[in-house]
Amino acid sequence: MGDNMTSIPEFILLGFPLGPRAQLPFGIFALLYTFTLLGNGTILGLISMDSRLHTPMYFFLSHLAIVDIAYSCNTVPRMLLNLLSPTTPISFAGCITQTFLFLTFAITECLLLVVMSYDRYVAICHPLRYSAIMSWRVCLMLATTSWTIGVLLSSIHLVLLLPLPFCKLQKINHFFCEIMAVLRLACADTHINEIMVLAGAVSVLVGPFSSIVISYINIICAILRIQSGEGRQKAFSTCSSHLCVVGLFYGTAIIMYVGPRYGSPQEQKKYLLLFHSLFNPMLNPLIYSLRNKEVKNALKRVIGKHSVS
Repeated sequence: MGDNMTSIPEFILLGFPLGPRAQLPFGIFALLYTFTLLGNGTILGLISMDSRLHTPMYFFLSHLAIVDIAYSCNTVPRMLLNLLSPTTPISFAGCITQTFLFLTFAITECLLLVVMSYDRYVAICHPLRYSAIMSWRVCLMLATTSWTIGVLLSSIHLVLLLPLPFCKLQKINHFFCEIMAVLRLACADTHINEIMVLAGAVSVLVGPFSSIVISYINIICAILRIQSGEGRQKAFSTCSSHLCVVGLFYGTAIIMYVGPRYGSPQEQKKYLLLFHSLFNPMLNPLIYSLRNKEVKNALKRVIGKHSVS
């Protein structure tokens, strides 16, 4: 037993069993990754250049775009490399870092979506007090708290993961160092780790999602009381974008980490996490740009300004 347990210098990511057909998925995933960076980068650029978007709603949206860029950059490049060279190992330090960053960005995005729902709740249910409640000091505090909690909760998982012994010839059945896939390779009891993952998932998924649902029940009631049809449509348009993003993010995350542990095959969850890591960050800027008139108008103003110059 002692010969099989050691500090492992590297892991092999098995990724997806594509064989010689890997070039086609590589091209598709690389294209989607490029769209993710361009889309979220465009959102960040518009918010920074257009003073009309310097509001709490778009301040939080800019943080969401930063998280989505970081989220993709943490997992997708390694997956693309793995498609071209499946036997290329990843170091133990690199693997643990990837796990830590994935958890940090995922938890931070969960909390940012809650903060954004609260922002919409205040804007629609308490419009006269909006400026006083959502001051820039409060916005900075909420954003900083989201990032801080993400780092702290991920650090707990990291502290529990580092002391675990791993056997030789480690092959991770995933396209990145996902925490549950890494725990399956430990040559020790990981019961505490698994309980902490489940507890963390419940605390940052089920709890926040419940608060978002409650916020939107109040928001919908407030919208239905609006007399003006134009005002009601504007309120629905600003909230529908956020609801789409919430549904995509929380839906896939809850199925993966809070749903039945044995009801869904691991391969299916792997593909679901691919959607969560690759498609969600790409779709978020599309949803906000296509369903939000302010973002579309800002894009037109920026394009028009550059065309004139």
